[in-house]
Amino acid sequence: MSNTPFRFDYVGSFLRPEYLKQARSDFNENKISYEELKDVEDRAIEDLITKQKKAGYHCITDGEFRRGWWHMDFFWGLNGIEKVISADGLPFHGEKTKPESAQIVGKIDGKNHPFIEHFKFVKQFEEEGVIAKQTIPSPAQLLVQLRLPEFLEQNKKVYPNDDELKRDIVRAYREVIQDLYDAGCRNLQLDDCTWTLYVDRTFWPAFGLNDEKLKVIAEEEVELNNAVIENWPRDLVINTHICRGNFHSTYATSGAYDPIAPYLFAKEKVNAFYLEYDDARSGGFEPLKYIPDGTKVVLGLITSKRKDIEDKNVIKRRIHEAALYVPLENLYLSPQCGFASTEEGNILSEDDQWAKLALVKEIAEEVWK
Repeated sequence: MSNTPFRFDYVGSFLRPEYLKQARSDFNENKISYEELKDVEDRAIEDLITKQKKAGYHCITDGEFRRGWWHMDFFWGLNGIEKVISADGLPFHGEKTKPESAQIVGKIDGKNHPFIEHFKFVKQFEEEGVIAKQTIPSPAQLLVQLRLPEFLEQNKKVYPNDDELKRDIVRAYREVIQDLYDAGCRNLQLDDCTWTLYVDRTFWPAFGLNDEKLKVIAEEEVELNNAVIENWPRDLVINTHICRGNFHSTYATSGAYDPIAPYLFAKEKVNAFYLEYDDARSGGFEPLKYIPDGTKVVLGLITSKRKDIEDKNVIKRRIHEAALYVPLENLYLSPQCGFASTEEGNILSEDDQWAKLALVKEIAEEVWK
């Protein structure tokens, strides 16, 4: 079995080099072919993996270099879902994303998803002590995306019945994961921002949320995720990452994990939770009391949003505070999110990015000697 997560780890996305951004822009403007873009992507990913190994990390990813978004590209790769332009971008703190979304155009399935070939490219660089990680958005993330009001009427034409939609989401995900498994994937991460709105009580009135409705929604999403997570071979490790939004060094919401912990932490059957804990917006560690015995927690105590280097002693103290709720041997350390959840990336340099990861490694090796 893969022994992920590792004591020092990361979420998965990395800052795109400028030459890769330029190549993608040229492709979008029909200045270069897809094959030419792919050659640039391959070169950038191989260089990234070399740097990941040089930094001493045991996990390698493609940095999500073939994507524009952490989640949309996966959705668009499913059969039955197409890319559409939305009326507006998603709101973040002081900024908005590109106006892109997903719409159902037919029954959803996961056959021949392009991410399989993406994973195979990374897989070839595995070696002793180094394992490839594949990141994809969670099933619940797709369900929430398809329920956004703008395209709901069209989506209901294909799936007037919610139960049928959820069945096909589960089936599509299991098809993709089976193909990933057959390609050698043993380290899968489900990225999940569906909980963003639920932890921020200031959003509750706008969405008509109360404790009773939250219970219904949370249990539905955990059930959907578990239907995909359960009953795989023991050597496939499935973890999840939860955060409050990460776009161009901004965030979407604030709030502690308290409202969702009795559902998400207590009932979702993942091997490990990668959790955002880099500032006061995340609240305290007390919700970790709901983490089941044996489940691991990767503390995202180092921010990927800013270049400032954290005080090692402060981070060590916070790790030991978290250990009041989860045994120290079941705790791990990482940045709170990726460095580029979208292709725009956060506002820091590549040198800053690697300095952050060097700090994560240094602290982890001192805490877990």
